[in-house]
Amino acid sequence: MPPYGVREFQLMLLRRMADHHPELVDDALRELGASHAELRAAHNAWQARLRSRTHPGGAQRYRMALGPPERELERRVGDLTCRAVQWPLPLWPDLRFEVLCGPGGRSVWNEWLVRAPGAAPPPLGGTEDLAPWSCVVEDVVRAFPPTAPLPPDAPSRARLALTAPETGERLVAHFTWGLLQYVADR
Repeated sequence: MPPYGVREFQLMLLRRMADHHPELVDDALRELGASHAELRAAHNAWQARLRSRTHPGGAQRYRMALGPPERELERRVGDLTCRAVQWPLPLWPDLRFEVLCGPGGRSVWNEWLVRAPGAAPPPLGGTEDLAPWSCVVEDVVRAFPPTAPLPPDAPSRARLALTAPETGERLVAHFTWGLLQYVADR
């Protein structure tokens, strides 16, 4: 398989975000000096790695693409203990790509962008502040309690039910790789 690094990984993440905000993806491609063809090639190469019987799985797959992680820590999720592994990505300096792994790092339970340690979340006073690519799942959970996770509508996507504090309206925040894409009526 051809080499796959941080740049290609960012392009792969952008591929799914293009479904909702092609204009933001175009801006990111310009910042990376990349084309749509490179974006598609990076996505296809990642998919080939996911389906390969010989390419390592679990956390090792991400280490091969992203290098040594910036942080590794144990995290409790209910009664289970998992390992959170985080990498910086130049395209999103205030965020980290986080992989939650089961014991031994062989199974990946979740993978998404999270707020970097010490990075301040955006001010979220009301739903008008929920702009595309402005926040991650945890930012919305903290700013709009109570929220409730909804079943994802596709791999790499998450959804949260929330109530608009200004109107009491029930809304759904849609995320791709943990990054907010849009908010819609429930």
